[in-house]
Amino acid sequence: MKRALVTALFALLALLPRRALAAPIHLWHAYRDDELAALVAILAQWKGEPVDAVSLPYDAYNAKLAAAIPLGDGPDLFIAEHKYLGDFRYRKLVAPVGDALEPGVFSAPALAAVRDGEVAWAVPLSNKCVALYVNTDLVSRVPGDLEGMVDLVGTIRSPSGAAVVPLAFETRNAYYVAAIFSAFGGALLDDQDRFGLVGPAAVRAIELDRWLIEKHAAPEDADGALVTNLFGSGQAAFAISGPWLAASLGGKNLHYRVEQLPIVRATGLPMRPLLGVESVMFSPTGAARAEVRALARLLASPEAALIRARYGTPSARSDVVMPAGDVRAFAEQALTAIPMPSSRAMSAAWDPANRAIRKVLRRDVDTEVALAEAKHRYDDVRRPLPEGTSPLPALLLLGILGLWGAFRWTQIVRAPGFGAELRRSAPAYAYVTHAVIAVGVLVIVPLVLGAATSLTAGNGDERRYVGLANFVSILTARGGPLLTTGSFYLVLLVTVFWTVCNVAFHVGIGLALALVLSRPTLRLRAVYRVLLIIPWAVPSYVTALAWKGMFHRQFGAVTALLYWLDRTLGLDLQPIDWFARFSTAFAANLATNVWLGFPFMMVVTLGALTAVPEDVLEAAKVDGATRWQRLRLVTLPMIRPTLMPAVTLGAIWTFNMFNVVFLVSGGDPDGTTDILVSEAYRWAFTRENQYGYAAAYAVLIFLMLFGVTRLGARTARLRAQAEAT
Repeated sequence: MKRALVTALFALLALLPRRALAAPIHLWHAYRDDELAALVAILAQWKGEPVDAVSLPYDAYNAKLAAAIPLGDGPDLFIAEHKYLGDFRYRKLVAPVGDALEPGVFSAPALAAVRDGEVAWAVPLSNKCVALYVNTDLVSRVPGDLEGMVDLVGTIRSPSGAAVVPLAFETRNAYYVAAIFSAFGGALLDDQDRFGLVGPAAVRAIELDRWLIEKHAAPEDADGALVTNLFGSGQAAFAISGPWLAASLGGKNLHYRVEQLPIVRATGLPMRPLLGVESVMFSPTGAARAEVRALARLLASPEAALIRARYGTPSARSDVVMPAGDVRAFAEQALTAIPMPSSRAMSAAWDPANRAIRKVLRRDVDTEVALAEAKHRYDDVRRPLPEGTSPLPALLLLGILGLWGAFRWTQIVRAPGFGAELRRSAPAYAYVTHAVIAVGVLVIVPLVLGAATSLTAGNGDERRYVGLANFVSILTARGGPLLTTGSFYLVLLVTVFWTVCNVAFHVGIGLALALVLSRPTLRLRAVYRVLLIIPWAVPSYVTALAWKGMFHRQFGAVTALLYWLDRTLGLDLQPIDWFARFSTAFAANLATNVWLGFPFMMVVTLGALTAVPEDVLEAAKVDGATRWQRLRLVTLPMIRPTLMPAVTLGAIWTFNMFNVVFLVSGGDPDGTTDILVSEAYRWAFTRENQYGYAAAYAVLIFLMLFGVTRLGARTARLRAQAEAT
């Protein structure tokens, strides 16, 4: 019988297709829209083993790769930009591609981007860089140089007669300014990973950027959304952007073409943008499989290049002629582009470079001073990690604490009546077991892991135990002045000030609105309540981005209101650069968070007011108490026990309100509006992923909040005891 079953099983397996028995090829990517459609069309041509293509969110892509590949649960191959190769190689997430790279068919910049010497670490797929968009409805000729954009100011009108900005690009973004910098012979990083945005060339490049703004040839405070809106609505004659802009122009009645970037008159050299090469990379296990390398060759094949071209993505191959139009223009621009450095040091260069550019554009300091500060910040982030130390003292301390805990538990268990009490409490433990497990997994374990991470430095094989070195560095302001920009103490002062101001407005506005809405004579109370809860219901990041747009100096709603007041009342008001000074940037953050936070306090206060007995208020009224006296002496004391936990919770939320600070002001000016949680984020994700240092910030935040809340609870308990006696 057993022999017959085994024979039947083998016969069934023989009848199955080979693809059903083969191990699937795991492919990860972060494609969306047209790029995803192109990938699906390419994979449809694959005739080998089955492919499991997984689409992941772009923001979490690298983190998931770093978490999965070392455990053997990651992809066999994945698609990413070459700029991450340095970090991927450092973490040992990639392997050389070997025979998957077809020789002699890729452009020189693309090959330079994925190679280290003679070793190729990725297979190029497509080139991505910025180029010049030309609105052919507004202009027919492109100025011969970048400075020629100034000559177009005031000469171009939209069909409606409104003035048009000659050139729209992200003037404060180092990625775009790098194209200007290249015309002066500079680069953001040199071959030795030293900060390159210094010296005469950098000064001339940034001052040219500022000159374009001052001459109204380019908009102020432009970000990607503003560039898209200006060019897409016909309010900009030219735009510097990448293929992503073309994807957002679909469906608009706009005629445009794409050309290469102009030269810079001051040097006579062309602008050369930074080049990102979308590439196929292999995990160490995937590189060993011949079928995985064959799939990579298909993804980079001429047929795949033509499919991508149909969806608007220029190929990295030099032997495939791109169709006429945007794709060919971007492909030609990529031939002169400069491959973005794939060094891990590049992630540390963006933040100081962007801050320096913003300070120069606002004329806060001289250009040389701003660039020197940027270099100092870069060098500070890149300084050597603390020396490793022995974990033996920490292990001894943990051992002593463990022994003490075991001793205490032994005393408790041996106490008379413990067994009987445990049996009586067994049903209660059954009810709370699931909550204890959930809290343990979601709260306790992350806290313990975060505390352990704070005692380490470095990543991957370089990670080492450094004890309290991260805390010492934070609490000593990294050896600089205690109240310098970015120091723990200055950021703490800003965070406390931020929390106090927000909670005061939240409670004040929430209490005032609740008192009004609790009046029984108010008509349409239900409608007002729904309308006032909307700010709380909308996701905070959506609200933050909306308010950031309203505070834009040139195109924001607040600026439009100032113009209207100026025309109506003759107040001679000037547009405010909200993020140029601490006071106005802090006010913008504060206004946004107050809008988000007052509905919570209003709802809590409304609930508390329903518990105030009417007969007590009537008795106070009969005794001659005024409305203010009834509020101060009767209502507020009775709702205080309900409000205090809400105030504590609101203070904790505000203390860690990352979304508003990061999305509205972005820490501007020069990081002075950053709070502790946003500063920790920068150390974790924009300053070479120093997770140990960021975890130390998180531990300090936890200890401060824990201490303050415990102190508040103790104070409240003592007050209650005093009132009872």
